[in-house]
Amino acid sequence: MAYKIIESQCTVCGMCEPICPNEAIYEKRGMFYINADLCTECEGFFDSAQCADVCPVSNTCVPA
Repeated sequence: MAYKIIESQCTVCGMCEPICPNEAIYEKRGMFYINADLCTECEGFFDSAQCADVCPVSNTCVPA
């Protein structure tokens, strides 16, 4: 499974992009997205999804 970013809640702060160990998060036309093919929910790197942990808005980075 992968994570996704709820666009309507994203503030485009950019905190999630550099923290992703798989470089699955990218910016396109002023919004951040998660490439589901690259996202591993940080498995093998961390105990929890780092995008969700650093996001300042609760429930913006969620399981897809």
